[in-house]
Amino acid sequence: MNSPQAPEKLVFWKEKIGYAVGDTASCLYWQTFSMFLMIFYTDTFGIAPAAVGTMFLITRIWDAAIDPVMGVIADRTETRHGKFRPWILWGIIPFTVSGVLLFITPDFSPSGKLIYAYTTYTLVMMAYTVVNVPYGALLGVLSPNSEERTTLASYRFIGAFLGNIIVQGSLLYFVRIFGKGNDRLGYPLAMVVFAAGAGVLFFYTFLSTKERVKPPQAASTVSKDLKDLIKNRPWVVLCLMGLATLIYISIRNAVTLYYFKYYIGDQAAAAPFLVSGTVFSIVGALLTPYATRFLREQEGDLHRPHFDQCGDDGSLLFHQTR
Repeated sequence: MNSPQAPEKLVFWKEKIGYAVGDTASCLYWQTFSMFLMIFYTDTFGIAPAAVGTMFLITRIWDAAIDPVMGVIADRTETRHGKFRPWILWGIIPFTVSGVLLFITPDFSPSGKLIYAYTTYTLVMMAYTVVNVPYGALLGVLSPNSEERTTLASYRFIGAFLGNIIVQGSLLYFVRIFGKGNDRLGYPLAMVVFAAGAGVLFFYTFLSTKERVKPPQAASTVSKDLKDLIKNRPWVVLCLMGLATLIYISIRNAVTLYYFKYYIGDQAAAAPFLVSGTVFSIVGALLTPYATRFLREQEGDLHRPHFDQCGDDGSLLFHQTR
């Protein structure tokens, strides 16, 4: 009996890198927002910490509400470039421009500053959703081979960690170099650099990837999709776990710079501290495909018949190991 043929490999290194750098682009923004935006608003823009915390809560609730809606819209998109890749292309300009606007500090009254912060932060998170939700869904249509998708996911996480390292290791230095002591000038100029880099990387993701798997055409309504999503127990569990993880990461990231600035007395010292932690995360992501393959092999051994030789005639008997 012939052994089953190994699934054909369709995704090669160029496309793996192309998909990975999409998360590098995303993290140039996400890591900046999660680590530096709070201290930027309070210490540079001059907004009260309590007002910033309330703004983050309200805008994140809105962002959580529009994420599944964007997924439904992307799933119903039909173009010659596929369902998800076009949204990456269409979102590049809103994504990059809104990121720069977020760090501009107009000389408004306290209430005017808060309104500006609410408006620009909401816009940038909506632009992030327009690009990042289809980018995440793109993984499922790049290859029908589950092992290739696992490898792509590992490349994606490496790309994300690379983006984190770039932000952690360079943003404060860019602010210092461009601003020459004026953070209100340094932050937006530093974001111009990150925005340009993110735009180029997302464009490369669009050019280098190909949608090979055609998902079934959605026949249900948006409201039914949302109801089915809420009834999906694994999704709810993962959503709650992700929520708890994001709460922990957000709190840790928000207080790190304050700790180094006001307790250690050197805000720039946060950069090597943050980078060293991310390096170990990259090692974990690199080991993921090997760990997955090892666990699959162990599962196969668990259910594979084991043969024992017995009897003088050399006959083979087997027993199923459970």
